[in-house]
Amino acid sequence: MHDAPEQQDDDTDESWAPPNHRRRGRRRDRATGLPTMLRLTVWVLTFACLLTLADRWALLYVERQAADRLKDRLHLTAAPEVRIGGFPFLTQLLSQRLDSVQVTVPDVPADRVTLTQVTATARDIRIDGDGPTAVRGALARRMHGQILLSFADMDRELGASQVAFGAQGPARIRAPGSLRLAGHDVRVRADARVRRDGDRGISTSVDGMRLDIGDLATYRPGTGRTEGLHLTRAAARRVTREADEVKAQLGVPEIVRRMGVPEGTVNAALHDEDKLHRLTGAPRFPHRLTRVNLVDLALAHPEVLKRLGVDLSMLTSLTRLTRPQIADRFRLAFRIPAPPSGDLRLQRVAVEKDGIHVYVSGAGMLLGK
Repeated sequence: MHDAPEQQDDDTDESWAPPNHRRRGRRRDRATGLPTMLRLTVWVLTFACLLTLADRWALLYVERQAADRLKDRLHLTAAPEVRIGGFPFLTQLLSQRLDSVQVTVPDVPADRVTLTQVTATARDIRIDGDGPTAVRGALARRMHGQILLSFADMDRELGASQVAFGAQGPARIRAPGSLRLAGHDVRVRADARVRRDGDRGISTSVDGMRLDIGDLATYRPGTGRTEGLHLTRAAARRVTREADEVKAQLGVPEIVRRMGVPEGTVNAALHDEDKLHRLTGAPRFPHRLTRVNLVDLALAHPEVLKRLGVDLSMLTSLTRLTRPQIADRFRLAFRIPAPPSGDLRLQRVAVEKDGIHVYVSGAGMLLGK
């Protein structure tokens, strides 16, 4: 009878336990600590944003100051574009050393032409200043740059809408166009070789000049064997089919001598139509005819030129248009200005699809002072 109550008391003792205050405390600490971490993160991000904004503001300010100073120093019509590389900028400024600075200047006058764009990138730059608002100058230890002279600008400034410049090869340019001579439109073409002129100069030598008078003749200024006024192959073949024109030319001893045709063959052809056709039908006869310089015949035998359809007034205009006068239409040259300090040299010149590219490099250049 007494065993049952004792067992009930034991069960009651085992089922009851004191509350675990320590576990509840942990949950409360986590809940109360979470807003603190969020606030700290927000403050850190806000501070970082402010530092970034200050860094970018200082960068933009220095870029603007540098652009204005270059505009005044180089007497430019518009401020150049200045880009300072590296991040952050303020730490570079405090250490007085910049990673890189790129300057792009459009439309720079250079003698007869305008340089379309000049781009220079300086690296390892040591600056002289007391802060973003007091940068006095800089020393660029290394620099490389590129100068572009576009064919579009050359067409406008040298060609005067009558000549179109284009790439002919790695170092050559072509310049086809037209001229108005004695009331006739004459096609003109010149080939120019672009070359270095010393350590900082660029120049061109013009050769291969010729003026095409329709499909009748080609004029090359000069006194060489292949220069002067010569019939085209098409015109020479056309002349050989006209007996009267051929006889008129064969009647001039100087033409016969220049063609290299034996005198006996010529005399026989002048008195026998069959022999004339055999002579003019020979494969090399038109080629021989193109070797005759029509300029030499202009004064002594003007009737021969009239038979060929050559306007004597145009021939007079052609002979007055000397080789230097034609070459001057296509000649260009410019020099890279010497820096106030350091070394600046031209490395190479390349003719590409859009124009002439000039590559330069320098070292130890003092800027801004």
